[in-house]
Amino acid sequence: MNINITSAWNLLKSQIEACRKCDLCRTRNNIVIGDGPVEHCKCIIIGEAPGEEEDLSGKPFVGPAGKLLTKILMNGAGIDRKTLYITNAVKCRPPGNDNPTNKQLIACNDFLEAQLLLLQPSIIVTLGNVPTKWLLKTSTGISSLRGKWQKWRGLDLLPMFHPSYLLRQSGEAEKRVKQMTWDDVKALKAKLDELNKLN
Repeated sequence: MNINITSAWNLLKSQIEACRKCDLCRTRNNIVIGDGPVEHCKCIIIGEAPGEEEDLSGKPFVGPAGKLLTKILMNGAGIDRKTLYITNAVKCRPPGNDNPTNKQLIACNDFLEAQLLLLQPSIIVTLGNVPTKWLLKTSTGISSLRGKWQKWRGLDLLPMFHPSYLLRQSGEAEKRVKQMTWDDVKALKAKLDELNKLN
């Protein structure tokens, strides 16, 4: 990362850490900016918002859903999550792990846009309804969009189920949703392999 990008990234971090643009600043323990390589970032994964464990640790996807995400990436396609940048559409935990409101998404949008601009990924993965609908500006749900590559400002975007959704499934539904998720993560791996061949 060159010196100008480094200083821009550090400035962005300080702005996020000082943010008081919405009501979540009153209830958060930590702002969860993101985690992963900021140089040569090929893929960014965007979730909805931090949960309880993320709020306490300041790191994204470290709770049960995060552990499942790590397992899905590695076991499903041999992808080490440390090679991806992982963040959320909203950087502070909504009380009770509620979905972020439009007001909260708007408050955080400049930060997400800045992260995307500085990281310059080739692939975006959105997990669940919230980031998928927000970025694609659509009312279509994740069940219809998952696994179908989209374009976002010229970048490849792959919507996937949020791992917390998988944790809520059981029986035949669980098998079906898991299989769809394995298919999606394999499609992600194929796209990453294409990029690696080009570079």
